Amino acid sequence: MVVYIDLIFIVNLLIDGVLLALTAWMRRTKLKWWRLALSSAAGALYVVMMFVPELSFLYTFLIKFGLSLLMLWIAFGFTSLQSYIHHLGAFYMVNFAAAGGIIGVHYLVQNSGELFSGIWYTATGGLSFELKVGFWAACITFFVVVFGFKAVQTTKRKMESRETLLGEVTVWIGSEKISCRGLLDTGNQLSDPLTRTPVMVMEASLWESFLPEGWSERLVEGEPDRLIMDLGMEEFEWQDRLRLVPYRGVNRGAAFMLALKPDAVRIELGGIEYTTTKVLIGVDGGTLSGDRAYRAIIHPALTEGEGAPNTSSNAAADAAAAVGSTHGAGPEQAKPAG
Repeated sequence: MVVYIDLIFIVNLLIDGVLLALTAWMRRTKLKWWRLALSSAAGALYVVMMFVPELSFLYTFLIKFGLSLLMLWIAFGFTSLQSYIHHLGAFYMVNFAAAGGIIGVHYLVQNSGELFSGIWYTATGGLSFELKVGFWAACITFFVVVFGFKAVQTTKRKMESRETLLGEVTVWIGSEKISCRGLLDTGNQLSDPLTRTPVMVMEASLWESFLPEGWSERLVEGEPDRLIMDLGMEEFEWQDRLRLVPYRGVNRGAAFMLALKPDAVRIELGGIEYTTTKVLIGVDGGTLSGDRAYRAIIHPALTEGEGAPNTSSNAAADAAAAVGSTHGAGPEQAKPAG
C-alpha cells in the first residue's frame, strides 16, 4: 500500500482550517490568517505522526485533548477562561457534527448487503461495526456536511434575530379589531408627507371582509388611486378614513399606497406595550412574509418613547377600544408614541 504523506498533510491542513474558521464564525470572532495557518499546520502534523511507529504513544485521549487546546490557543489566543471554554465547546461541536455527518452519509448510501457484512457479534454478545470510507469520499462528504451545517446555523441565526423584532399588533377601527404579528423595520421611514404621520403597512387580506368587494385583488395590480376614484357613491362605512400616501418604491418611480386612519393601534414588542392614535395603516395587496411569520411592517416611530409593561390589562384596553366612535380618537388610554 502506498501512502502519500504530502497529500494527507495538505488535506488535513484544509480540513483543520475549515473547522477552525467555522468555529470562529460561530463564536463571531475575527481570526487572523497567520494564526489560522499555524493552528491548522499543528493539527495536520499530528495526523502525519501516526505513520511513525515510535510516536504511537501520542495517540491517547489526553494527548488528543491537549492538541485541541493547543490549536485553539494558537488560533484564538487566551483572553479569559470563559471565552476559551466557549471556543473549545464550539470547536468540538463543529467537529462532532462533521464526523457524525460523514458517518451518517456513509451508511445512508450503503445498501443492505454492504451494511450487514460489516456487522459482527463480539465474544461478549455485543455488536461491532466496521467503517470503511474512501479517502476522497470522506473529503467530499466533509465539505458538504460542513457547508450544510453552516447553512442551517445561518438560517437559525437569522430566525433568532428576526424573533427579537416580531411583535403583536392590534388595530381598532370603530367597533372592529384586527390583530396579527408584525415585524419592526428600523429602516422604514414611510409617512404621510403632509401630516408627518407614520405609516404601518399591513396585508390587504386582513381587511378583506371590511373593504369593498374585489379591492384586495385590485390592490395587487397597483394604482389604488383608481379604487377611490371608482368608489363613487358606493356605500362604504370607512370611506372618510381612506387616504392616499405617496411613496417611492425600489427600482420604480413615485406611487401611491392606500391607507386607513384607525382609532388606535397597540403594539406589544419585547414585553413592552405601545399605544398610539397618530398612525396610518397602509394596505398592501401582496404577501409581506413568504413563511407567514408576520403580516405587518411596524414603523419604528411607533415604538419610540416610553411604553408600558405588558400586563393583563389588555382585556380592559380591548373593551375601551370597542366602544370607541367610528370617527373618534380611539381608547382614552391611547397616547402618541414618541
